[in-house]
Amino acid sequence: MEKEHVRIWAKCLSLIREQVVPKKFRILFEPIRALKFQDGVLTLQLPSAYVHEQLEGEFIDVLRSVLQHVIGPNAKLMYSVVVDPKTSDARTITSAPQVKTTENIIYAAGPKEQEVKNPFQKDTRRIEIDSNLNPSYTMNSYIEGSCNRLARSAGMAIAQHPGGTAFNPLLIYGGSGLGKTHLAQAIGWEIKQNFPNKVVLYVPTNIFQSQFTEAVLRNELNNFMHFYQLIDVLILDDIQELAGKEATQRTFFHIFNHLQQAGKQLILTCDKAPVELQGMEERLLSRFRWGLAAEIKMPDYDTKREIFVHKARKDGMDFSEEVIDYICKQMIHNVRELEGVMISLLAQSAFIKRDLTLEVVQDILEKIVKRQRREEELTVSKIQQVVCEHFKVPEELLQTKTRKREIVQARQVAMYLSKNLTNDALSYIGRQLGKKDHATVVYACKVVADLMQTDRNFKLEVEEIQRKLYSGN
Repeated sequence: MEKEHVRIWAKCLSLIREQVVPKKFRILFEPIRALKFQDGVLTLQLPSAYVHEQLEGEFIDVLRSVLQHVIGPNAKLMYSVVVDPKTSDARTITSAPQVKTTENIIYAAGPKEQEVKNPFQKDTRRIEIDSNLNPSYTMNSYIEGSCNRLARSAGMAIAQHPGGTAFNPLLIYGGSGLGKTHLAQAIGWEIKQNFPNKVVLYVPTNIFQSQFTEAVLRNELNNFMHFYQLIDVLILDDIQELAGKEATQRTFFHIFNHLQQAGKQLILTCDKAPVELQGMEERLLSRFRWGLAAEIKMPDYDTKREIFVHKARKDGMDFSEEVIDYICKQMIHNVRELEGVMISLLAQSAFIKRDLTLEVVQDILEKIVKRQRREEELTVSKIQQVVCEHFKVPEELLQTKTRKREIVQARQVAMYLSKNLTNDALSYIGRQLGKKDHATVVYACKVVADLMQTDRNFKLEVEEIQRKLYSGN
C-alpha cells in the first residue's frame, strides 16, 4: 500500500508540473523525495542547498498554493536538505544556507500577514495604488465602428461584471495606432465608475518587465508578486513584449493564475493574434485563449469620418464637407495617423494663418501620404542596398563571416535601421543580414545607438542614410 506522504507528494508534483517549465521541473522537483507526513506537516528531502535556495527564492508561492490545495489551508512544509552528497547525510538548515543545525525549520504553507511594497512607489510602507489611467481615454471619446464593435461590446460587458463574464481574460489585438490602449483604459475607467472600491491598474509591459528585473535584483520577487495579486482589474498593455523573457513569463503566469482563480479581471493588449505570438510559453498562450481575443481592424470610411468630426469639434475646428470627405478617403490606416493629419492641419491654421481650403488640405496630405508610402516600401533588402552604397561596400560581403571593421559596421547600421524603419521581427532581420540570430541584432542596435551618442560624424552618416531611404534618392 502506498504510503500517505508519497501519495500526497505525487499529487503535489502533478500540479506543480502544470505551473513550472519542464527544465526547471526536471532539475528542481523530480529529485525531491517525501520523507513523512505527520500532524499536517509534509517533510521533503532536498538533494542540495541549491535546490533549497531555488525553492525559497522562486517557487515558494507555487508550493504554498499546491499544498493548500492537496492538504488543506493549514498545511505546513519541512525541508530536510542533503548537505553531504557522498554520504547522503541529511540535515535541516535555516533560511541562511551556510548555517547548519539540527533544529527543525517549518515553512508555513498557509497565508501570512506581511507588508507588501508597491513597485510604483519608492521608499514607502503604504499601499496606495494609482490606476495610471489616462483621463482622455474614456468610452465617450472612443468611437465605435464595425472595426472595433466586438472589442468595445465585450469591454462594456466587463465593465458591468468585472471578472464575472466569459471574457476573462479579454485580449484586444491589432496593428499599431488602432486604439487598443484607448479601449483598454476606457474599460478601466468604466469599472472604476461602476465599482469605486475595486483596484484597477494599467501597466505597459515594458514597465512590468523593469519592475520584475528590479525585484529580482533586490531579492523582492515574492513582494512583487504579492502586490500584483492584490489587483482587482489588471490591464497589461503590449503583452507581446514578454516574448523571449522566460523568467518574466513564469512570474506573470503565476500572477495570471492567481487573479483568474480569484475572480479578478485581466485585460491584455497585443499587436497580433495569440496564435501568431512567438517566444511565448505554450501554457501562457493557452491561458490567453481562455477568454476572448477581440481584433481591432483598420477603420473604414464611416468610422474615420466620425472620428475626424469628433476630434475636429473637440479642437474647435470647422471643415467643409468636401474637405472631410477628401481626408477620410486618403490612405490613412489608423487613428494615430488620422490624429497626425489633424495636428498638421491645426498647425497650418493656427500658426501659418492659412485657410484650410480643399487645395491647401490636398497639398498638406500629399506630403504626409507620400512619406507614409515611402516608409511602407522600406524592406530589409532595400535598407541593405542603400547602406552598402553609402559605405561603398559590396552587398554580398554583408552575408559573409568577415570581421573587417567596415563590413561589420555596415551590417550593424543596416540592422539598426531595419529594426527602426520596418515592422520585421529581429530574427528575420538577422537572417537577412548574414544569417545572424536576434541577439546579434539587439547587440548591433545598441552599438550603433551608443556610437551615435558619442560620435557626431557617425550620427550624421546614419541620418544621411535615413534621409536617402525616405527620399528615394
